[in-house]
Amino acid sequence: MWTARSLCTAQIQLLELKEGRLCSSILPKKQQFWTGILNCCTLRAPYDRAKYQVSKMNEDQSVIDTAVAVSAEGTKRTSGNSPSGEYDGKQRILEGKMKHVNLSFASCGFLGIYHLGAAAALYRHGKKLLKVVKDFAGASAGSLVATVLLAVPENIEKCQQFTYEFAEEVRKLDFGAVTPGYDFMKRLREGIESILPSNAHEIAENRLYVSVTNVRNGKNYLFSNFASREDLIKVLLASSFIPVYAGMKPVEYKGEKWVDGGITNGLPILPFGRTITISPFSGRLDICPQDKGRVDLYVKFAKQDIMLSLANLVRLNQAMFPPNQEKMESLYQNGFDDAVHFLLKENWFE
Repeated sequence: MWTARSLCTAQIQLLELKEGRLCSSILPKKQQFWTGILNCCTLRAPYDRAKYQVSKMNEDQSVIDTAVAVSAEGTKRTSGNSPSGEYDGKQRILEGKMKHVNLSFASCGFLGIYHLGAAAALYRHGKKLLKVVKDFAGASAGSLVATVLLAVPENIEKCQQFTYEFAEEVRKLDFGAVTPGYDFMKRLREGIESILPSNAHEIAENRLYVSVTNVRNGKNYLFSNFASREDLIKVLLASSFIPVYAGMKPVEYKGEKWVDGGITNGLPILPFGRTITISPFSGRLDICPQDKGRVDLYVKFAKQDIMLSLANLVRLNQAMFPPNQEKMESLYQNGFDDAVHFLLKENWFE
C-alpha cells in the first residue's frame, strides 16, 4: 500500500509541477521519471467531436441545435433554411437518436459509488431514456452497476449500502485489499449474490455486455450470453479481478482464465446505435466530472480518453484505496448530479 500511495503522490506532484504549482527544485528525479512515463502514454490534444450540440435557451430548458446534430447512426444532418425544414430535421434527429441507445459504465474500482449515484438518477429521473435503452455494457465495477440497473434497479440503494460497508472494511485493513488472509473476491461475490435476483441471467441475456481480459492471449472479450445466474456472477467477478490486488488466482470460466476487463477495454462502446458513456474520471464522456485546468491534454488508457488532471490522479488513487465515508457519499452525489445534468441537457429528464 505504501508503494502505491507513494506512486500516486509522485504523479500528483508531477501534475502540480506541470501546472506551475510546485517548485521545480523539489522533486527533480521524480519529475524526470514521471515525465518519461507520461511520454510513453498516448497524449491527445482536445478535439471537437461531432455530437448532439445543445443550445441553452434559458435556465429551465434547452433544445438540440440541429445544424450540427448527428443521428444515432452517425450521419450528420442539417436542418434546412425554412422553419418547417428545421422542425422536420429536428424530429428526424430525435427519432434517430431514440432508435437505438446503449449505456456503458467505465471501470473504476471503488469509484463505482459514482456510478451508483448516476444509476440512481437515471432510474429516478430518466425513465424516458431507460425505456429506449437497448443494451447495457461495462467493465469491472462498471459492469456490476450496469447489471444492477438492467436487472434489479430497485436494489440500487442496497448496492450503495454494500459498497459503503465494503469500502469501510477495506479501509480498516493494514494493507487494504492486499492484506494477507483477506479474500477480496469472496466478499465481492457475497455482495453480488445478495443483490442479484434468481433470474438475473435471463434479463441480462443479449442485453448486457461485460468486458473481460483473457489471460492466455491478453485479448478483450465482451460476454453477453449467460446460461445461468452462476455464469453471470462468474463473468462479473472476472471483469472485476485486478491481478495481485484482488488475489493471485484469476477467475476460471469455460476452461479459460480471465481478469479485469478494464485492463484492455475499460469503457465498451457497442458497434450499433449511440452509446452513452459514464465514468467517474473527467474526460470525453457523456456523464462524468468536469475538470478544468491548465493542462488540457488527454491520456488514452484502456480505450478511454481521460483528461490529464490532478483531480483524475486523486480519483485513480481513490479507486484502489477507498476514501472515508463522507467522501464516498460525496462521490455518490456527484454521480447523481452529473447524470441529472445530462438528462436535462438531452431533454430526457422527468
